[in-house]
Amino acid sequence: MKKTFCLIVLLIGFVLSMQAQQIKHFRFAQITDLHLNPNSPQPTEDLLRSVAAINATDSLDFVLVTGDLTDNGDRISLQKAKSCLDLLRYKYYTIMGNHETKWSESGCTAFTDIFGSERFSFIHGGILFLGFNSGPLIRMALGHVPPQDIAWAKHEIETQSQRLGNPRLPVMLVTHYPILPGDVDNWYEVTDALRPYNVRLFIGGHYHRNKMFDYDGLPGILTRSNLRDKQGTTGYSIFTVTPDSITSYVQNSDGSRRPMVALSLHTNYFDHQGHAKQYPDYSVNKQYSKVKAQWRLATSTAILSSAAILNDHLFVGDDAGNLTAYRLKDGRQLWQQSLKARIVGTPAATDGIVVCGSADKNIYGFDAKSGKNLWTVHTDAPVLGAINITHHTVYVGGSDGIFRAIDLYSGQQKWQYEGVKGYIETLPLVTDGSVIFGAWDNTLYCLNTTNGTERWRWTNGEQRMHFSPAAVWPVSSNGRVFIVDPRRVLTAIDLTTGKTLWSTKQSMVRESIGLSADGLRIYAKTMNDSIVCYSATSDIPRQLWATNAQFGYEHATTMLPEYDGTVFSTTKEGLVIALDGKTGRIKWQHKVGNSLVNTVVPIDKHHLVTTSTDGCIYLLKH
Repeated sequence: MKKTFCLIVLLIGFVLSMQAQQIKHFRFAQITDLHLNPNSPQPTEDLLRSVAAINATDSLDFVLVTGDLTDNGDRISLQKAKSCLDLLRYKYYTIMGNHETKWSESGCTAFTDIFGSERFSFIHGGILFLGFNSGPLIRMALGHVPPQDIAWAKHEIETQSQRLGNPRLPVMLVTHYPILPGDVDNWYEVTDALRPYNVRLFIGGHYHRNKMFDYDGLPGILTRSNLRDKQGTTGYSIFTVTPDSITSYVQNSDGSRRPMVALSLHTNYFDHQGHAKQYPDYSVNKQYSKVKAQWRLATSTAILSSAAILNDHLFVGDDAGNLTAYRLKDGRQLWQQSLKARIVGTPAATDGIVVCGSADKNIYGFDAKSGKNLWTVHTDAPVLGAINITHHTVYVGGSDGIFRAIDLYSGQQKWQYEGVKGYIETLPLVTDGSVIFGAWDNTLYCLNTTNGTERWRWTNGEQRMHFSPAAVWPVSSNGRVFIVDPRRVLTAIDLTTGKTLWSTKQSMVRESIGLSADGLRIYAKTMNDSIVCYSATSDIPRQLWATNAQFGYEHATTMLPEYDGTVFSTTKEGLVIALDGKTGRIKWQHKVGNSLVNTVVPIDKHHLVTTSTDGCIYLLKH
């Protein structure tokens, strides 16, 4: 045993010695949370100040830019950020932050166009640096590392380790979000997947302050925002790597420094055979044990929209740009069309045709049975909007400021409305000869379905685009249109005139709404625990019931469909909730995962389909 122990010690010493020989001395800078905004010059001034300071710093090798380069994710701001960062005399590497992924008229394609990729991978000084997205993508939710990025990170580590003949290749991982419960919904999947490797440090931002964390044993460090603080100082971090250690300090523009981290490159900070300290709680499924998955399909990529159903077919678009048809009864794949960019908006299917938009700047019509492309409508910008098909007409909005009506069978455009000032992601409402939709320009539009002429516009009085009524799917009953928006307001609007009839902040609802089949009740999800119901016929806001479903803080945008008297809601952490539409009584709850569940699609009295950002599709029997 003594000889064996000595051999192990010698082997460990040899591995560490080899690692030390391979790692070279180098330094790099990290700058994060720039938040450039076309309406404010100050963030640009702050960035240029830091660029000048970094350029005046000798002996740097590169710069990491760790997300939230912009405030609105818009192309103009991204281009401005690049023009400023291009002034750096050092090579720089960028990843997206939540302000690039949640608010993006391009479906995040502009980031790749401008900076080359959503990820980066390079080796410097004997260390592998990997940067990847931590979401959330388009939908308001917790951060999320999609399955394709987890697989990519593992593949990069294993490929580079094998190429260099170093099974203990040191790795530094770069994400915007901290990989923590409450920040990233699948933190445990990330840390468990990366635990077997020689991860030395996570580097990120998001918190706008300097902070050191432990991600299930993996060290993580966050750097302050580059935006000037109350004292008027900007700041960034400088990291120094030696064969033995990693150290860093925050450099502020007033000349002050703050030491942040000192880590050994030889010490094992976590158990490579261990597991996450915490996992999601699925005990609610035992309480409502009759609810079961008839089938479950785990795909290899995130799903950002709901499914479309036609007869015995199920159609799902995904983040990799695939539109896939499955057999409804068992989830067997029937066909797949691979488009050129991600699918964000929910597709629609009727009369043997399935229609979807894509961030590749096209709207497609496919034969529902064979997947054959029947027609394609080219646009000038990505199409992120959900599809509404009514009376053989396809209604969809794009990011080119145009809303279109297209003939379902021929793909010929019937009319287009060019007056939209923001991009469109919502599902249009078609009712009483009108089509109604919101956009990320603080405006709700109402057009004539016959010719696309404008009937009215409604605005909520806000100036910041983040408060737009853009993600909600409007509903209508009794001559009224109902919406909830990020101001946490439920509003009733006259369908004919576009005038506000009433609005209320009583329940703190946000972007999630539904309508009862009889048109008498409005359902909405609040930002903390509760689902509420209001009268759709009252001349004043009148709450009918409120149910505490105990789902905690909630800001995911998912609608509340009703089927056979049961209303369904979902959460950002994988919960599906069924309530009695008239009383609010909880019928059942079922947790399908820990990531955002898109708006469910009821099939019949006992079945519904769910999709989620973790890439899973379920047929639930209840």
